[in-house]
Amino acid sequence: MTESITEERGAAETTASPSGAEARRTEPTGAARADANAPEPPRGLPGDVVNGLVIPDQDAATGGRGGGALAERMGIRFIELSPERSVAVMPVEGNTQPIGLLHGGAYCVLGESLGSMSANVHAGEGRYAVGIDINATHTGSATTGWVTGTCTAVHLGGTTTVHEIVVTDGTGRRCSTLRITNLVRSRR
Repeated sequence: MTESITEERGAAETTASPSGAEARRTEPTGAARADANAPEPPRGLPGDVVNGLVIPDQDAATGGRGGGALAERMGIRFIELSPERSVAVMPVEGNTQPIGLLHGGAYCVLGESLGSMSANVHAGEGRYAVGIDINATHTGSATTGWVTGTCTAVHLGGTTTVHEIVVTDGTGRRCSTLRITNLVRSRR
């Protein structure tokens, strides 16, 4: 049994599978079908271009440190990493609040990931940095695409670091400004 149904957003085809269960496939119609020829959005793989930045191999970008389980789960991809300046991108999709805006906590995860990674590079061999304060002011809302976080050192001391992170959407509009303070400690 095959039945075609036209809907406002697309055409649906219902077919019976060999097991007798019905499967439903939706294909876009009209203007939506024209988007099928558009390039596939970036997935954050090495070589993908996101917001004008090329995603590098993540081991190379982080000096073999990796970004941690939470950064990986959020889709954060590091572009460059140094004590003075670090850059990363994060997809909006999968990190939204129920009304479709990038979650405020997601901005904080991106900011803390950048600031803490930069502080740990500054800490050097035999030392590590841990966040002791973070604050964020959200001034815009990303709803699609990717955001870019740019982390700049404000203070790089022997016991503390302070970084400012500016998060922008794909058009370069500022969405959030964060500041993180990290404590630098010696490994025991």
